[in-house]
Amino acid sequence: MYNVIQTLLIIVSIAIVIAVMMQPSKQQDALNALSGGGGELFGQTKKRGFEAVMERVTAVLGALFFVLALVLVYLSSH
Repeated sequence: MYNVIQTLLIIVSIAIVIAVMMQPSKQQDALNALSGGGGELFGQTKKRGFEAVMERVTAVLGALFFVLALVLVYLSSH
């Protein structure tokens, strides 16, 4: 059981890296962070399409990684 969960944890961690690398770059956000970003104070829009899907996939994979890590710690202590 321990080896199965450890293998799943490795697969999920690789999937997280891939999901983060596939997300669109946010160069404009980085420029706003450096320059103050006052121009887009009220211009917040909802993310749509590929960006929204990748954000959800990354969040789900992160939660799965956290749960698998906790289960792995529990199994190793008992």
